[in-house]
Amino acid sequence: MKHRELQRFLVEDINRGDITSELLSNKQINARIIARQNGIVAGTKYVKALFVAKKCRVQVMKKDGQNIRTNQIVLQISGPVKSILSCERTALNLLSRMSGIATATNQLVKKVKKVSKKTHLYSTRKTAPGLRFFDKEAVEIGGGRKHRITLSDMIMIKDNHIAAEGSIIELIKRARKKAKLFEVEVDTFADAVLAATLGVPIIMLDNFSPEMIKRTIKELEKMSLRKKIRLEASGGINSKNIQDYAKTGVDMISVGSITNSAPAVDFSLEV
Repeated sequence: MKHRELQRFLVEDINRGDITSELLSNKQINARIIARQNGIVAGTKYVKALFVAKKCRVQVMKKDGQNIRTNQIVLQISGPVKSILSCERTALNLLSRMSGIATATNQLVKKVKKVSKKTHLYSTRKTAPGLRFFDKEAVEIGGGRKHRITLSDMIMIKDNHIAAEGSIIELIKRARKKAKLFEVEVDTFADAVLAATLGVPIIMLDNFSPEMIKRTIKELEKMSLRKKIRLEASGGINSKNIQDYAKTGVDMISVGSITNSAPAVDFSLEV
């Protein structure tokens, strides 16, 4: 699967041929990929695979998950000049995106862990089409968790499912017949309590304020239901308020920005 995706990326860029590199004579060259800013590196094994597929030799100098600093060498490559230059942009694009996601994830994970060891940061399905596997992988490299990768991974009843069916209770009953583990999104205190009483194992508290979450947890504790349920905070969570959410005692925090708008880490390839 991953190999096919990488080949598709190359085909997309090279298309009918790298007509500029065809101007070059056939020779062997050495090149290196250098970090142009600090961050967490992610995607080196896939970048290596891209070049190896084009008959190049690659030495990974910085492994996935390691800290990188400006001007550090991340990979060294040797091989046919046309192969290296034809892979250059595809390799840099993937490395930059994955490292950006890993870096953004790691920054938030550190903030969460400072105030709560039990709370984990999760990605969402807000990923780039065709890049979901790599985006989710980068989150994990950065210290986060993947949550669902596809719709087939787990039942998650969201607001539009409830609106379409007209009954949260009926959907929960159907979900319980199909799976032991499933999740329900709620946007009110009353629905959170209702979902808990109906035996929902994971409840997403959508756009709840930290104060609303604390109130919900207090109520579930009073009903002796808190230990049976995993609570996820989602919606409007960012680097400025994530610690406030982590302090509430939720088990999961999901943040869409780490995959849909994380700044890329800059790298360059030098011959």
